Amino acid sequence: MSILRHWPSVRARVGRELGLVLALAVVAGGVLGFLALADLVVGGETVAFDTQVLMAFRQAGDAAVPLGAPWLPTVMRDITALGGTAVLSLIVLFTVVYLVLVRRPAAAAFVAGAVLSGAGLSQVLKAFFDRARPDLVPNAPIELSASFPSGHSMLAAVTYLTLGVLLARIETDRRVRVFFPFVAVVLTVLVGVSRVYIGVHWPTDVLGGWLIGAAWAMACWGVVLWLQRGRPALAADG
Repeated sequence: MSILRHWPSVRARVGRELGLVLALAVVAGGVLGFLALADLVVGGETVAFDTQVLMAFRQAGDAAVPLGAPWLPTVMRDITALGGTAVLSLIVLFTVVYLVLVRRPAAAAFVAGAVLSGAGLSQVLKAFFDRARPDLVPNAPIELSASFPSGHSMLAAVTYLTLGVLLARIETDRRVRVFFPFVAVVLTVLVGVSRVYIGVHWPTDVLGGWLIGAAWAMACWGVVLWLQRGRPALAADG
């Protein structure tokens, strides 16, 4: 009877511990993968791969013409905006305001802190590697920042994965809990692919952004899960 009485709290604790282990695994894999990829990029060993994949999105013999239906370039530009500073800032702002209004200040602070710190890390990494943007696609949008890692891909991963996990922790229906992280991953992937499609990033820029972005999002969640040991869940703070 004692075990049954305490079962909900035991299950919640086990869930937090498993979540912490999973977060640490993603962090370790993401950081190690990013460092290995960065080493290849700096050494110039990805040039052939990057060029081949980037040009695979263009018509043979005319790099100015992308593959696909005439409407696809417009769709890709719309999708790439989902990883832009303006759109992500609005999403984060509205999310933070909502969490404050429903009296979840810790969750609001977590979302703001995770995304803002991720944006800062993105700028530091870009300045450190200072990789040139692709120059293979005529009439590609002009981007002034460095290329590696892709800021759109990284911040999409940080923002959408952070929100996806937060929503999953709030939701009680298991099917819906899986749905939120799934949507977060799909949006992150689409933003990254769009960056290569419109010709403003090398494929390894996007891969690097995904790796370090996912690692950063999960690192932030790992810290929260560690701090929450024996305390109420972040999603239920008041």
